[in-house]
Amino acid sequence: MQGWRKSFQIKLCQHQQSCPKIITRKEWGALKPKARTPLSTPVKYAVIHHSDTPKCHSKMKCIERVRSIQEYHMHHNHWSDIGYNFLIGSDGNVYEGRGSDTVGAHTKFYNSQSIGICVIGNYSSSRPNWPSLIALKRLLSCLKNNKKLKNDYSLKGHRDLSPTKCPGKYLYNNITHWPHYKY
Repeated sequence: MQGWRKSFQIKLCQHQQSCPKIITRKEWGALKPKARTPLSTPVKYAVIHHSDTPKCHSKMKCIERVRSIQEYHMHHNHWSDIGYNFLIGSDGNVYEGRGSDTVGAHTKFYNSQSIGICVIGNYSSSRPNWPSLIALKRLLSCLKNNKKLKNDYSLKGHRDLSPTKCPGKYLYNNITHWPHYKY
């Protein structure tokens, strides 16, 4: 087991050098946003969320889930668009939400100084899989390298900034061991 873990860490470090594949809004069939507010980057925070929905393990299922989340945010919450800047599926793909240049609607009082990333699934009851964690680490590295996140950005779980259990205990316990995590 130890050898496998070391091998995984080596592969993870190699993957952090490049940006992950991002499924664009057009590719997943996003509804047109009602309004957009530009995000002044680089920002200070990356805020991690979970969708509190079932996981999706294929691109087709993840696209369905992302569309469903956008419809809920726009029609039930009456927001101008999907709340998150990016979403990550258990298939290891990153799905563009509002993107890195638009203010999100994910963490009250922090939206204009953060990028919100939702890992699709319920991580109060299950652990995130390796493909989603690798995609999350690669996305964070990509955002930092492309000056969307400050070099000394703070990684936060949604619960660090709001009274919530999000992003679930298993995902939260994972990110608290990552280099940029700051309580």
